[in-house]
Amino acid sequence: MFRIACASTFAALSMLVAAPAVAADRYPERPIRLIVPFAPGGGTDITARLLAEPMGQTLGETMVVDNRPGAGSIIGCDIAAKSTPDGHTLLLASTSLTVNSVIYRKIPYDVGRDLVGITRVTDQPSILVAHPAFPAKTFKEFADLVRSHPGKYTFGTPGYGTATHLATEQMIQKVGAKMVQVPFKGTGPALTALLSQEINVYMSTFASALPHVKANRLRAYGVSTNYRAKPLPDVPTLAEQGLQGYEYATWYGLFAPAGISKEIVGRLHTLSAEALRSPELRDVIAKDGGEIVASSPEQLGAHLRSEIARYAKVIKAGNITPD
Repeated sequence: MFRIACASTFAALSMLVAAPAVAADRYPERPIRLIVPFAPGGGTDITARLLAEPMGQTLGETMVVDNRPGAGSIIGCDIAAKSTPDGHTLLLASTSLTVNSVIYRKIPYDVGRDLVGITRVTDQPSILVAHPAFPAKTFKEFADLVRSHPGKYTFGTPGYGTATHLATEQMIQKVGAKMVQVPFKGTGPALTALLSQEINVYMSTFASALPHVKANRLRAYGVSTNYRAKPLPDVPTLAEQGLQGYEYATWYGLFAPAGISKEIVGRLHTLSAEALRSPELRDVIAKDGGEIVASSPEQLGAHLRSEIARYAKVIKAGNITPD
């Protein structure tokens, strides 16, 4: 009788262990929802749609982009974090995922506990720009000017506590200057203000500033990444111009709710890596200065931890008050 009970228990445990593998073999069983925590048309949305089509074709199921904007991406990220972890709900998140975890005292999910990284998809550089009438012609001249006149000059941001705000604060801290922040409701309004000389400089997303730089309506001081952007090969990086240890990129990553099986994560990682090898997709991303990353889940996790630590230091050094 004891042997029969043990055998039954072992069989039950074996079925539980085998369950994730069976689920992975059947995956996907229906269309996959890819949550984008921003409105349509932005960088996160565009990246999601570029990735969704080739991945859906390979998986044999439609990958539907579901825009859930609000609260600086917190609403969409929370929906994804609380979804059933069976691989049928995924999240295309960006830099805001790490920024929100340090700029807000309380959010309804824990980045490290409630989400699992699949791959870092792409990095998008930013570019520090000024109006051509601004007296500083180079980044060195800009650094010297703002350092010698603390509190006189202004920088725009797409909102208080955004990644752009913190990235610009870090740049100013490294320069050793003090500038006044002027927050706007997005990059578009900030660039409009810069073009009309209402503010002095702006750390713009590359794609948004590129047409103005090419038309000589804005002067480019430098690219924020540690590599030059292909559409503007003559514009040096900020690090090349003496801002040592500085690097900022808007990154986009694919995530799933915690609890998803390792087998499904592995399959999704393989398929996303295949999609990112597409020459057509690479060309589209390169036109906006972006770079394909296609990292492992472990590398994405390490990147998140590094970003959180970095922004926490910027907030402390800049006396920025978390909400």
